[in-house]
Amino acid sequence: MRCADVPNFELRLPPLPEQRAIANILGTLDDKIELNRRMNETLESMARALFKSWVVDFDPVRVKAEGRDPCLPQPLADLFPARLVDSELGEIPEGWEVKSLDEIARFLNGLGLQKYPPVDGRFLPVIKIAQLRAGNTNDADRASAALEVDYVVQDGDILFSWSGSLECRLWAGGPGALNQHLFKVTSDKYPRWLCYLGIHQHLADFRHIAAGKATTMGHIQRYHLSDAKLPVPPSALLRAMNPVVGPIVESMWRRAVQSRTLTGLRDSLLPKLISGELRLTDAQRTVEAV
Repeated sequence: MRCADVPNFELRLPPLPEQRAIANILGTLDDKIELNRRMNETLESMARALFKSWVVDFDPVRVKAEGRDPCLPQPLADLFPARLVDSELGEIPEGWEVKSLDEIARFLNGLGLQKYPPVDGRFLPVIKIAQLRAGNTNDADRASAALEVDYVVQDGDILFSWSGSLECRLWAGGPGALNQHLFKVTSDKYPRWLCYLGIHQHLADFRHIAAGKATTMGHIQRYHLSDAKLPVPPSALLRAMNPVVGPIVESMWRRAVQSRTLTGLRDSLLPKLISGELRLTDAQRTVEAV
């Protein structure tokens, strides 16, 4: 085939009114995807602002120390102390503890998955730094589906790339296999939002450390996780914070999963509508159902 032949190709296209109707249906999905993206930006900003106010700047504590109302629900406000005390981080709220990131969460490094090829046609897509940044496993390598469960990534998991491009994301790209150079971050004791936002609190410092590795690929080491400290509220206060901060962070990855579903639906509808395999009315009902 020559490039000069391309203008002579004949394509079967629906009538123009039907093309416009198809564009409207697909545009509705695009609008929903874009709305989710913008909402997630807002939710991320809200979560970080709350974390900074409550866990970094201790605004409710400072306000109470001045004898003023912190303007929070009373059960939550009552659990914030009214006094700051000295610590290795400087002043922190009375009754709080200083903990390192690796005390708060488990940082599981991924596997060299080239050693775990698919078996009997069963596989998981390999999640590397490129997939983490893209948010999906399109064109990813494949690994055995028979990995230990700890090395299987699910939607909502916190993934943190500790070399190359340092990123911390709530994964929403579907099940996959955890590759080396990525940490899967979990905790049996502390909520997901504290682990996720706690890493982000130190992410700029981690990137600065990695940038200083002039002779190797930029990275951090495990002792950097031990050196990264956070002030941690008592369990009663954490439980009271959960209904406020937790749903914001959970909504972020759930919306991203929804957008993945919408993208798949959009991409599957287009060829079916163009070819006439699917009627417009059926496509419209499908879109309205999501």
